[in-house]
Amino acid sequence: MQVDAWLARAAARHPERQAVQTAAGALTYAQLHDRARGFAGWLAAQGVRRGDRIALHLPAGLDFAVALHGCLLRGAAAVPVDPRLSERERQQVAAGARLVLGAQRACSSPAEGRARDVAEGRDRAWHDLDAAAAVIHTSGTTGDPKPVELTYGNWLWSALGSAVALGLDPRERWLGALPVAHVGGLSILVRSAIYATTAVLHERFETEAVLDELMAPGGATLVSLVPTTLARLLDAGLHDPPRLRCALLGGAPVPTELVRRASRAGVAVSPTYGLTEACSQVTTAPAGDGAVVDAGPPLFCTRVSVAGDGEILVAGPTVAPGARAPDGWLHTGDLGALDERGRLRVTGRLAETIISGGENVAPAEVEAALLEHRAVADAAVYGRRDPQWGQAVVASVVVRDAGGVTAEELRAHCAERLAPYKVPKEVRFVDQLPRTPAGKLRRRELA
Repeated sequence: MQVDAWLARAAARHPERQAVQTAAGALTYAQLHDRARGFAGWLAAQGVRRGDRIALHLPAGLDFAVALHGCLLRGAAAVPVDPRLSERERQQVAAGARLVLGAQRACSSPAEGRARDVAEGRDRAWHDLDAAAAVIHTSGTTGDPKPVELTYGNWLWSALGSAVALGLDPRERWLGALPVAHVGGLSILVRSAIYATTAVLHERFETEAVLDELMAPGGATLVSLVPTTLARLLDAGLHDPPRLRCALLGGAPVPTELVRRASRAGVAVSPTYGLTEACSQVTTAPAGDGAVVDAGPPLFCTRVSVAGDGEILVAGPTVAPGARAPDGWLHTGDLGALDERGRLRVTGRLAETIISGGENVAPAEVEAALLEHRAVADAAVYGRRDPQWGQAVVASVVVRDAGGVTAEELRAHCAERLAPYKVPKEVRFVDQLPRTPAGKLRRRELA
């Protein structure tokens, strides 16, 4: 099935609407389309064909947006490469790409490239929903990053499902400070083009810059965050942002106290669960429901089931074709449960389950209990070998004020909320926890 090219459609209908805003400037849809067509022409001149992979070793910004949409217009699959990776990691991600484009390649694209492309009939005004649009690499929290090929259909259904879940303002300004090399950050650019709304891109998360955007009179209407970045914004004074409809919160379990704190600050939070193989969102909770934490109904186009061992299974048109098991489901490796209203609560990773004295312990559950303590800013729970218990539950904790709480106080705090076998045998105080650029915990580095 073919559909109109998203960028071409947006440019035709809303040529003067701002498409992308960055610290370096902004582009309207007419300007972005013009430059992306030129870039598509340059790709054609390099012999790039439909289905070829193009590695984009670029930071979030105007050049990245132009290159991404140029690839889509050409029918090439974009492969974002995080510039913060080591040389070995970059080579691993870019393996199999026809071209690797870095900052030295200007993406404002020469007009002659566009002219050549149009003259030869190569300017594409449609997308094949079954074709690969992008190859995203998983964050590597449990091993080396693996490539996931997402189709135009995956992106389109994800955008539609997200709009139904969150609502859609025709003047939407979606702020993203997540890496565009990961699905959460890239989806903001793609969805905005499908909606013909504005994507506000920050190259990296900087508390003051994001706070300024959210508190500006013409600021963002949506923002994608992880729990740690929301906490930093609240610490910095975020309150009653004038235009913000919702803060979409994912990437890690959401502490109950963080949602309550955001609510008191006038920030509506919408916890979401998603993964690369499902093109970002799988479930999304209603915005501003302070009673909802890390729970929500599936997107209207998505089915969610929980297997007998507690593993979350996902099916539907957002799931990457190559990620489906023979039974038709995406086996996520995550643990969860569905309540009587069909809302999902994520409890941890199947591979991260700690078996202590024959009892199963989900690290995320213990972390949630720790994060309810006012002194705890961040927490990670993992198992270590123990001759008596097989595995002992251990917690590494970042506190707000040094010396403000003791290990025994935190263990007592957990004992009031958890079964005895879930209470950490040991609490370690650390300055920070290892996390990916997308905010996910690198638990294996602790264990």
